Amino acid sequence: MKKRIKDVVCRAWLKNETKNFVEKDKKIYYFCSPRCKAKFEKEPDKYMQLKG
Repeated sequence: MKKRIKDVVCRAWLKNETKNFVEKDKKIYYFCSPRCKAKFEKEPDKYMQLKG
C-alpha cells in the first residue's frame, strides 16, 4: 500500500512526494504548492501541532 502524504498547511492529500518540501526536526513535510511551503516556513510550529 502506498503511503499517503498530507499537506499540513491546506490539509490536501498528495498522490506523490513533491519538489515543495521542508525538512524539520528530522521529518520531511511535503506541500501541494510553493505557497503552502512558504506559509509553513513562516510559522512551522503553528502547522506542526495540527492533527488530522
